Amino acid sequence: MRVGIVGGGITGLSLTHFLARAGVESVTYEASAQPGGVISSDDVAGKVVERGPQRMRLSPSVRDVVTDLGLEAELLEVPEDLPLYVYCDGRLRRVPFSVSEFLATDLLSWRGKLRLFAEPLTDAGRPEETVADLFTRKFGREAYENLVGPLFGGIYGSDPAQMPVEYSLSALLRVESEQGSLLTTALQRLRGDSERPPAVSFADGMQRFPRALYESHADRVHLETPVTAIRPDGDGYLLETDSGVDRVDEVVVTVPASVAADLLTEVDESAAALADLRYNPLAMVYVESDFDGEGMGYQVRHDEPFDTLGVSWNASMFDRDGVFTCFLGGMNDPDLVREDPEKLGDVATREFEEILGAPAEVVDVQRLEDGFPAHDHSWQALDRVDLPDDVHLMTNYTARMGVPSRVRQAKETADRFAAE
Repeated sequence: MRVGIVGGGITGLSLTHFLARAGVESVTYEASAQPGGVISSDDVAGKVVERGPQRMRLSPSVRDVVTDLGLEAELLEVPEDLPLYVYCDGRLRRVPFSVSEFLATDLLSWRGKLRLFAEPLTDAGRPEETVADLFTRKFGREAYENLVGPLFGGIYGSDPAQMPVEYSLSALLRVESEQGSLLTTALQRLRGDSERPPAVSFADGMQRFPRALYESHADRVHLETPVTAIRPDGDGYLLETDSGVDRVDEVVVTVPASVAADLLTEVDESAAALADLRYNPLAMVYVESDFDGEGMGYQVRHDEPFDTLGVSWNASMFDRDGVFTCFLGGMNDPDLVREDPEKLGDVATREFEEILGAPAEVVDVQRLEDGFPAHDHSWQALDRVDLPDDVHLMTNYTARMGVPSRVRQAKETADRFAAE
């Protein structure tokens, strides 16, 4: 078997790694000059800024790769007790991750806390309902608006009221089916019954991870070599690039939806539906401040009078020279992302000072027109996609987002290929 991988982001590179480890032949093509896709780190005026994910969880599959690559000594681990906050009703309020924190948190009133315990009496989650409807029905409006909404919506830069459960929380429905209740799983986590992997990064930034994967498998990965077409060829496929044509038996596509739609049209015309998937635009404003609070950062409740979605406290998590990442835009205000960088910087620093009481200066601004997959109603387009069994979509829009999920899916897929 020879596997062709389109895209050298963390998914494609992780799959390359696991296939190599299993002795399965593969080739990976990446259009850009840098490996990593959305994982990108820069040095701006001597400061590390993350252009994509700010951190990742050291899940078993991620730890497995880190160990293989010999990167343990370069890991930066977020202290286990570092708090995460939600800004609501005029102040930062701590998100509870233990029973004692749950009892003490002012994110929820006592009435709101008691309402949570009615969750086992509610009907099971339904794929067709929205995330907002599901969590409000299961845990109450206060828990949704003050806790679940800001945290879940912040992950995607999306409005949970526009996100069908079928496309964004299908894994949670499986958990509910297995456990009989979502509250059971939450209580297990609060009691510490289920160990949560630590959040980590690297001394030189998150891109150290995909860069090390590329360096370890440079003989299998071609940078600056975009695939221009994928064509059926008997019982296999031809990957066309400006450098030539490569024949493979299985194709794994990891690129954004619109790119995949173009590449796969000759494989099956149903792939054109991928172009209908919406992405939320996002702006990241990197600021420097003397604010010395301890924490991972905060998300902002949807109805607060701010454009900021949330702020990642890189200075506190990784001792990054007073650097904070402010997130703007998303589904709440996509037009804001298209404003000039100076205005985005003004918004971020003004709201940073209003919320944290500390002045900040802009270090850099980045705008992503196609930031995060929205996982909204446009995801119904996936129901129209019907690709051959030997063409695989391994992406953050057909499965879960986040580095651990991408690495885990890569390992599972490699194991399946190796078994075949």
